[in-house]
Amino acid sequence: MEIVPISMNDSHHSQDLITGAEILIRGLLIEGVEYVFGFPGGNALYIYDAMVSNPDLKHILTRHEQGAIHAADGYARSTGKIGVCIATSGPGATNLVTGIATAYMDSVPLVIITANVPTTVLGTDAFQEADIISITMPITKHSYSVRDVHDLPRIIHEAFYIANTGRKGPVLIDIPKDITNEKMLFQPSSHIDLRGYIAVPTPNQENIDQIIQAIEEAEKPIIIAGGGVVYSNAANELLEFVNKTKIPVITTLLGLGGFTSDHNLWLGMPGMHGTYTANMAIQNADLIISIGSRFDERVIMNQDGFAPCAKRIAHIDIDPAEIDKNIKTDITCVGDIKAVLEYANMKAKPSKSSSWINKIQQNKSMYPLRYKDSDMELKPQFVIEMISETTYGDAIITTDVGQHQMWVAQFYKFKHPRSLITSGGLGTMGFGLPSAIGAQVGNPNRLVVSINGDGGMQMCMQEMAICAIKNLPIKIVVINNQVLGMVKQFQEIIYENRYSHINLAGSPDFVKLAEAFGIKGLRASTKEEASCIWQEALNTPGPVLIEFMVPKEENVYPMVLSGTNLDQMIMGDFQ
Repeated sequence: MEIVPISMNDSHHSQDLITGAEILIRGLLIEGVEYVFGFPGGNALYIYDAMVSNPDLKHILTRHEQGAIHAADGYARSTGKIGVCIATSGPGATNLVTGIATAYMDSVPLVIITANVPTTVLGTDAFQEADIISITMPITKHSYSVRDVHDLPRIIHEAFYIANTGRKGPVLIDIPKDITNEKMLFQPSSHIDLRGYIAVPTPNQENIDQIIQAIEEAEKPIIIAGGGVVYSNAANELLEFVNKTKIPVITTLLGLGGFTSDHNLWLGMPGMHGTYTANMAIQNADLIISIGSRFDERVIMNQDGFAPCAKRIAHIDIDPAEIDKNIKTDITCVGDIKAVLEYANMKAKPSKSSSWINKIQQNKSMYPLRYKDSDMELKPQFVIEMISETTYGDAIITTDVGQHQMWVAQFYKFKHPRSLITSGGLGTMGFGLPSAIGAQVGNPNRLVVSINGDGGMQMCMQEMAICAIKNLPIKIVVINNQVLGMVKQFQEIIYENRYSHINLAGSPDFVKLAEAFGIKGLRASTKEEASCIWQEALNTPGPVLIEFMVPKEENVYPMVLSGTNLDQMIMGDFQ
């Protein structure tokens, strides 16, 4: 791996006797890290002290460790670089756990640095001690507990390599306080020797040839494109493959943007809240090609009733552990999506899909995503459509988790990869705002819009302080229906209207809250007000919070209930 040179004055010469904390900071700079997100504490103070003499490393002080790791996550997803966060021991480290699990489930490359109590008291239940390695073992790709300062340069280098190769993911480095104060002659590590670790499996060309052959024999082929297309930077290769094969494309939640929404062969999102066209295409296809999607249960819904007409199912993924995990496949190919598609494009030919495409286009025209618009009240779908029309192709959209997240997936049209930042696998409320901070820091010249529900917004709303202090021009949207909307929808449909603890009345006045942080706040309750204040927000430099008051009765449709088949969709008022 190439070593990136950094600027150092004479006092920073690599042969100086320096502390472990200084080694850590220099190691981050050598790995190309520009920003770290964090929160200091007693056992991390040597690390923070080393930052004083290393201004090249920009640190963003969040207001909670969860905000720090979600910001690092948003930075990583939106830039394709590795996100870095730092926390102290004990509660500082445990406050990162939800964010680590979020990144792990969605294959996001992070390097997480936690301080710990000195080695002399490890295991004694010392003040602010927590065994963060054991706590996070199931949700990290790898972890290190540093016990010798001489190992630190190698560990830093390996951590970045592991996080960003193969199936990407979070790597944790736990450093006791005394290690950060021990001194050694610093020599950067440039060697990687990880026994048994295959960073990127070389795809088997015979397997790809089998997929090409299956396409030639199929009459109703479909592609399910997932987050792997985005993470492997293979959007252009996928577009070329589709244009050559004429196979319709469905994009999962994390795959949105990996295939442009303005293509005539794009069918939308599949699964629980997928489009009618996408779900029916899966159920009637004779060939399904999953590209960088892991067949999770929100996509397949009922394992036994998934794709009953498929004669063959092909699965392309970088992680062999995902093959046959949820759906038994007939053709498998393990490798980097970009490399697989580059080879496939050399042999790809048009499929016999013309009549199939005609049927699909009929479904698209007969069963579009729709809602009952109203001049009397402001519908959340209208808000998302308005945001989409005014920012299409330009913005990075981050979401929290809930109904608004699904409306964004349905009604916002994504043109480019890395333009949707959302928590897919874990479904982490509180993710939306801090991830927008990371996305804006990593993309200072892009418009970043953070779309949140009134429930999730209250979980990390303290991070508005960062937006104000840094004057980050994020447009913070709150879709306020005064309830926990997705929970309400489930209680209404599955639990026979037995509503239990979903009322968010008494939440703060979000406009006044924004103003308390020094951020401009706007509110709309009608379509006319919404259009007006949204334009005002877009024309305002710096951060703005925009609250849209919407009816609590609105639900997300279509909806497929757990345990039912994809063609058993509840269409709401339109069935």
